[in-house]
Amino acid sequence: MYAVVVSGGKQYRVSEGSQVVVDRMQDEVGAQIEIANVLMIGGDKPQVGAPNVPGAKVLATVVAHESGEKTEYMRYLHRRRTRTQRNGRAKLTVLQINGIEV
Repeated sequence: MYAVVVSGGKQYRVSEGSQVVVDRMQDEVGAQIEIANVLMIGGDKPQVGAPNVPGAKVLATVVAHESGEKTEYMRYLHRRRTRTQRNGRAKLTVLQINGIEV
């Protein structure tokens, strides 16, 4: 069985026992959380919500907080001859999916 959930405005397909990397959450490492924004539950009898599946939730544990890969970008203004180079790292959270409840 799998589920499609929304976290941080993005959709993720999760299944029981898998790990998923999402945008940074405020919860502490080791905290038990539940995600109530379940768009779809797949398997033998798929259920599609409008927009959410009623009564469905995904239980997860916060495993770690990490930084993503470094991204660099450059901006060049034509005729002004100015160059701006910046970089940054995305702040991420790793979730361990414990169960899917319908």
